[in-house]
Amino acid sequence: MGAFNKMDLTIDTEFLKDWKWNGKTALITGIGGQDGSYLAEFLLSKGYKVRGIVRRASWPNTRRVDHLDVFDEKYGKTEGSPFFLLYGDLADTISIRTVLEKVRPDEVYNIGAQSHVGISFENPESTLNYNSLGPLRILDAIRDMKLNCKYYQASSSEMFGISSPPQNEDTIMLPQSPYGISKLAAYHLTRMYRKAYGLFACNGILFNHESPRRGLNFVTKKVTGAVADIVVGKKDKLVLGNLDAKRDWGYAKEYVQMMWGIMQQDSPDDYVISTRETHTIREFVEETFSLVGLNWRDYVVTSSNYKRPAEVPALLGDCTKAEEKLGWKPQTKFKELVRLMLAADLKERFVERGIINPKSAPANQEFYLKKAKDLAENLKPKLFYKINANELNSIFQELYLILREKNVSYEVTERIKEELSQKLMGKIVSKEDLEKELREVSVQYKVREG
Repeated sequence: MGAFNKMDLTIDTEFLKDWKWNGKTALITGIGGQDGSYLAEFLLSKGYKVRGIVRRASWPNTRRVDHLDVFDEKYGKTEGSPFFLLYGDLADTISIRTVLEKVRPDEVYNIGAQSHVGISFENPESTLNYNSLGPLRILDAIRDMKLNCKYYQASSSEMFGISSPPQNEDTIMLPQSPYGISKLAAYHLTRMYRKAYGLFACNGILFNHESPRRGLNFVTKKVTGAVADIVVGKKDKLVLGNLDAKRDWGYAKEYVQMMWGIMQQDSPDDYVISTRETHTIREFVEETFSLVGLNWRDYVVTSSNYKRPAEVPALLGDCTKAEEKLGWKPQTKFKELVRLMLAADLKERFVERGIINPKSAPANQEFYLKKAKDLAENLKPKLFYKINANELNSIFQELYLILREKNVSYEVTERIKEELSQKLMGKIVSKEDLEKELREVSVQYKVREG
């Protein structure tokens, strides 16, 4: 039995009916995110009691775990309940200590963070507060309260920055963003508390890991979501930044199992988790569009607005240590990852548009991809212009012809030219929208002149 959820083709909740406690309790920060939700499911399937920390919000970010909150009628939010959430904040030491005192966990998984690299350039201070000081607050509380628990720190491949690939546990770390720096600080704090205070504290250096539950402003989700929108007629273009960046992409649902595996070792250590494959963003885009029979060049435009002040050119993980000690072997590689993400986004759009009934929606990827191909056959891509000085000169040549037909004077034409220069420079517009803009402005000035 699969429970319908917008973010996955299906979610299996059958195992929750036969849940039996294994004697361990896990605390997860960031449980409302991609990794936290998959980890919660995995730990419940292992018999853990799972407690999650969420920040108070007027619109709670819990939809990724709402399907797990099925125990209230039987247990309530009591000690015996397999799963429930508590309010807390990584920026609030008191709330962290209060939660730790109440839960007394056997394992703490610190996955909560400001996790977007691009946004970290805009909000560097809060990024370091949550990503560096947050782990410090947890680690020091564990030390000070003398809790007998294990600690997992979600480290990131962004810590490697401009170091040449492949990257492993011994590679020099040269981060290129406030996010990467914040994660590197937390990485070293975790190692320091392990060495100085004897804590069972581990780092999982996970390379990029994606899924249908990925946040909307991450490039992979942005691409698969845009293709789904284009297929149903909701969008006609996708604007991206640097298409040449290379990343090692894996499946988040598999990666969280290694978080648990790292914590089950006899001694604490740090591990790289990756797929040993790297692909450009351009390859991801091309693969996604090709699955629905579209040429990505007809729909994708690039903009410097999406390029970062400093870029990480290439990430490729060497996960030899994890393979040898944890038995790690990625099952879902690049092309299958793209397929499952796109199929989930297509399902969501088809349901929203009434194309399919959610109650009878199949869990078959091919169904959604085939339906998308059928819909895509009727699409007529628009031609887009990125407006620069050369493009404006070309536009004005067309403008003079249009205005001449309307008998608009030379003086008015020059004023129109100046107004359009201010309005369009740097914008990305379709040929159809451009022609419409020219005609509307021409009519406005004709009326004024008359």
